[in-house]
Amino acid sequence: MTALQQQMFEQLSNKALFKQAQDHALSYLDEVQAQRVFPNSQALTNLSVFDEDLPAQSFKADEILELLHTVGSKATVAQNAGRYFGFVNGGALPITLAASWLASVWDQNAALYVMSPVAAKLEQVCERWLVQLLGLPQHTVAGFVSGTSTATFAGLAAARYRQLKKHNWDINQQGLFDAPKLRLILGKQTHGTVVKGAALLGFGQLNIEWVECDKQGRMLVDQLPILDDRCIVVLQAANVNSGAFDDFSRLCNQAKQDGAWVHIDGAFGLWAAASSQFAGLCSGIELADSWSVDAHKTLNTPYDCGVILCQDAEALTAALQQKGSYIQFSEQRDSSVYTPEMSRRARGIELWAALKFLGQQGVATLVEQLHGHAQYFAQQLSQYGFTVLNEVVFNQVIVCCETNALTEQTLKLIQASGECWCGGSLWFDQSVIRISVCSWLTTQADIDRAIVSFVQAKNQALTTV
Repeated sequence: MTALQQQMFEQLSNKALFKQAQDHALSYLDEVQAQRVFPNSQALTNLSVFDEDLPAQSFKADEILELLHTVGSKATVAQNAGRYFGFVNGGALPITLAASWLASVWDQNAALYVMSPVAAKLEQVCERWLVQLLGLPQHTVAGFVSGTSTATFAGLAAARYRQLKKHNWDINQQGLFDAPKLRLILGKQTHGTVVKGAALLGFGQLNIEWVECDKQGRMLVDQLPILDDRCIVVLQAANVNSGAFDDFSRLCNQAKQDGAWVHIDGAFGLWAAASSQFAGLCSGIELADSWSVDAHKTLNTPYDCGVILCQDAEALTAALQQKGSYIQFSEQRDSSVYTPEMSRRARGIELWAALKFLGQQGVATLVEQLHGHAQYFAQQLSQYGFTVLNEVVFNQVIVCCETNALTEQTLKLIQASGECWCGGSLWFDQSVIRISVCSWLTTQADIDRAIVSFVQAKNQALTTV
């Protein structure tokens, strides 16, 4: 036994290293609510301590953890707190953090049942629960991936396989060269990850058929081109800026009548289907063929946890499954057949913990709470002279000042303040401040505090613009 191996066995035995990590983690949880939402300049400068050559010899483990805590913790973004409103990044439910810690110790590879029976079982249960929660067809299958970017890629791959099969073309055997040409139909407000996925799958961005959207970012039904069984249509459950939902009932019915495949990008909005309050927004989502959604957004699991849902199991598995003489498939759930990856972490464990803890009513309460806070945010900003540009139908608010320059400077000052953090965007060529209320930790008091920072930033910006 080498000296290094002996040292690591001792670390496993005496547990001091893990207790140190636990102490630092709990200390971080105690302090994160009070810290700046974005790290200050000194914390960012201190990150230079990590700029070094690879050590020639083994380093002391306790000093490594100490460095991560004293320098790394200070340079984190306080996403797991109540005043982070950027990028639709959720917080983490306490039960999911605890489950994540335990799952990290298990260190399971979720590719095959024989690699981790518990991971396979929990993902199988999550699949059934998601179908029930979201009101999807009973035969829908789920694959657990890093996020909606990958989930959408998987959904488009399944769509490509099925639509080509309708024309007697096996993409796996015959490839793309000389294949029948498919048509990809996207709204002009489609998220960039859909376009990236389409490019990776060989559709070509110049071949996309773009459909006009209304002022909320919803695809205009009467602008939908004539469809056929070579078409793949991508719709949105919550526009990334406005939170608007496409008209699924009309668009899906038309698409299905014409033989088109429909994928719904529901990264954060698909969870609205869990609440009767949003029944009008979600009407018709069950008519689609595939859906992508993130649990690390609205559901508040730790990063990362995306899901591809597809009611055509054959298309999904044919598009994604790999083969090999060494792979030991079983009669149980082998999760790798539903994802582009082979090896991956068992992210379904935290998702199961979230759904088990919340239940259907808890998920509904969570999404309704986020919506209520977004409405309150919008109402308060309106009273202080900000213009709200969207109908606040879910958890997104987009606001602006009197000019683009004033909006952009106000946003810079908000971000620099450390009081809260939100991002910017362009909305129909207008600069906007984009607010995503996505964390269970956010309270009305957090929003009130953020409103003060908005008002102060705008007043300061007025003196410089």
